Amino acid sequence: MIKKIFPFILIFLVSLTAQEKLNIFPGELNIQPFTANILEPKLGFLFQINDNELRLDIGNSVDALHFNLDDGSTLSMGLDLFTYTLLRGESNFHFPVDAVDYLFGLNFGFKHNLGNMELGARMRISDNSTHFVDGHYDGPNQQWRDGFSPRVYSREFLEFIPFVRFINLGHYGGVTYIFHVDPTDLGKDAYQAGFDYYLKDAINKWLTPFAAYDLKLVNLYERTANHSLNVGLKIGNAGGHGLSLYYHYYSGYSVHGEYFDFRREYSAFGLNVDI
Repeated sequence: MIKKIFPFILIFLVSLTAQEKLNIFPGELNIQPFTANILEPKLGFLFQINDNELRLDIGNSVDALHFNLDDGSTLSMGLDLFTYTLLRGESNFHFPVDAVDYLFGLNFGFKHNLGNMELGARMRISDNSTHFVDGHYDGPNQQWRDGFSPRVYSREFLEFIPFVRFINLGHYGGVTYIFHVDPTDLGKDAYQAGFDYYLKDAINKWLTPFAAYDLKLVNLYERTANHSLNVGLKIGNAGGHGLSLYYHYYSGYSVHGEYFDFRREYSAFGLNVDI
């Protein structure tokens, strides 16, 4: 059946491309990641202050299709593939890996430009799973660190985030529905809101101060708030590729699934290669 349909799909895509309505792997994102949102694709580090833990992010989001509407709006479909890893700092530049989380899925976006204003929304359907790694194992004592052995944690979720951006300031709010989760007694909904502010041309076009905040109400065994704050400087394109150096503050339940019911509060210095 697929073999019969594929030629017609190919002809349709070629026809759209000829009309300059469809771009395949356009090389840029229709919707940039929300700066302070923890679950975004990143390439970089978070070095916790006054602690020996750090976070390593290796991931990317790639738009596979952009479809341009006649009113100037853009529809998009993309792929998310990334990991976020918890490491410990030890002597002699050793950084054993304690836990690693994987997230992969599809995203769909809509963006409409109104002069100095942008309106849009992003929807993601994703799978998130996590594992302890050998750095969590205490070899000399032949046991898991702190007596905390691996446990199953995974979730599949649907996330919807509308947003509006006016010149330098962007606001967003959204909802997440978790349609499958282990452990099964965890809540299945979450809500969030946030902003990011990029002070473009304050220094020059290549150096942009920024601040961003994200509030997420998660539902584990009760509802609680997670806070994420970033303040820093971006080198490069304020609305695209670049390098961000920033201060990060986090308070709430751990982003790492093996520690999903552990509360964390820390400050960190971050370095990120923005996609």
